[in-house]
Amino acid sequence: MVSKSDVGIILMNLGSPDSTAVPDVKRYLIEFLMDKRVIDYPWLFRKILIEGIIVPRRAAQSAKAYESIWWEEGSPLIALTKQLQTAVQHDMDIPVEIAMRYGNPHPEVAYNNLLRKNPDLKEVIVLPLYPHYAMSSYETAAEYAKEIYLKKKYTFKLSVIPPFYDEPDYINAVAESMRPYMQQDYDYILFSYHGVPERHIHKGDITGSHCLKVNDCCHVRSEAHKFCYRHQVTITSELVAAKLGLPKDKWGISFQSRLGREEWLKPYTAATLEQLPKEGKKKLLIVCPAFVSDCLETLEEIAVEGKHSFMHAGGDSYTMIPCLNIHPLWVKAVVKYCNQIMETTTV
Repeated sequence: MVSKSDVGIILMNLGSPDSTAVPDVKRYLIEFLMDKRVIDYPWLFRKILIEGIIVPRRAAQSAKAYESIWWEEGSPLIALTKQLQTAVQHDMDIPVEIAMRYGNPHPEVAYNNLLRKNPDLKEVIVLPLYPHYAMSSYETAAEYAKEIYLKKKYTFKLSVIPPFYDEPDYINAVAESMRPYMQQDYDYILFSYHGVPERHIHKGDITGSHCLKVNDCCHVRSEAHKFCYRHQVTITSELVAAKLGLPKDKWGISFQSRLGREEWLKPYTAATLEQLPKEGKKKLLIVCPAFVSDCLETLEEIAVEGKHSFMHAGGDSYTMIPCLNIHPLWVKAVVKYCNQIMETTTV
C-alpha cells in the first residue's frame, strides 16, 4: 500500500493532429490507422493500404475538416481535455496530467511530468476517456499506456481504470447533460456511437459463440459482454433512456464514422438520418455518448454533415447535444472514479 500523496492521475484521450496543416494531419492519420487494433490487417498489407492509398487520398480532405472545427487555442479535443484536467485538478490534491493515444502529449511526457512533480511517485492511475470497451478505442489506449510504462522501466505501479459504460455517475452525467435540450419540441432522440467493424465484435468475443450469433445477444448474459462494444453501448443507451423516462418509440441507436466497405455495426447513422424524416420523425435531438469530449466526429461529422443530411431528407429541426466535456456532473464522476481506485491501493 502507498500513501495518496505518492499517486498521480493521467486522463488519456484519443488525440489530434498538432495543426490543420496537411503534413501534420498526414502524420496523425498514419499513426492512427497503422495501429493494429484500429485496422487489424497484417502489417505489410496495412502499410501499403494506409500509406499508399488511404492517407494520400484523405489527408487534404481531413485537413479541411479539421480546419472547419479548429479553435483559436487549437484542437477542440485537446483543449477540452485540458479543461477537464484543470477541473479535475481543482477537486483533487494529487497531480493530474493528460496523455493522448495518438499525437501529443505522449504518455511518456505525462509520466515524466508526474515524476517531476513528485520524484517519490509510487503509483500512476490512468483513466482512458472511453466509456465502452473496443479494441480500437479503450483497449489500444490502455495497452499503449502499459507498453510505454514497461518500455521506459518506470518503478511506480500502474493502474488502469476499466470502462465505465454502466457506472451510475456516468449515466447520470449523460442524462442530465441531455435534459435541458429535451425542453424543446422534438420527435426523436438518436444515440449515435462511433462504429466498429463486425469483425472486431467477433474477434473480441472470448466465448467464440455469443456476439452477433445468439438471438438478442446483447441481453443474454455472457462473459463476452466484458469486452463487447455493441453490448456496452446498448446498455448505456437503455440506462440513460430509463433515467430520462424516454418511451421506447422516442429513441434509437446508430453507428457513425464507417471506414471502408466491410460490414460495420448497424444501423449506420448516415442512413438513419436520411430515413427518420420519412418516418415522420422530423425534429431530432442527437447525442454521442461514446465521446466524452467534442471532436471532429461530433463537431463536423454529426453537427455539420449529419444536420445537412437530415434537413435535406425533409427534417424540420436538428440539435446536436454537446459531449460531456466539462459538465460538472462529469467532472465529479471522474474525481470519484479516481478516488475509488486510490482507496483500494493506498493507505
